[in-house]
Amino acid sequence: MNINRRFNCIGLLVVASLLFFSLAFQAAVPAVNGEAIYKINCMMCHGADGKGFPALKTPDFTDPKWQSSAKDKQIREVIKNGKKGTAMVALGNKLNDQEISAVIVYIRSLKKK
Repeated sequence: MNINRRFNCIGLLVVASLLFFSLAFQAAVPAVNGEAIYKINCMMCHGADGKGFPALKTPDFTDPKWQSSAKDKQIREVIKNGKKGTAMVALGNKLNDQEISAVIVYIRSLKKK
């Protein structure tokens, strides 16, 4: 019985240590900030508020119709590869998949309530 308790204690310590180091690692790795990436790469054409500029023919990200019609996969493709016939340049060589996903989450947050 005494040996059983020791193994249980050791197991508990191992699990607690793994949990602690996992949380410490997550705290050390900053989350990707979609809003910051948007401001650096997208704001000049899509506006600080995401409403776009009619003269540039950029979409209004706050429009519920645009939000419901644009699928995440489509948005990802446009960010990665640009959009032919428009000023939208490819950012796939500048942003990684995690950063693009963060931008998509931010764009989705612009939806009018």
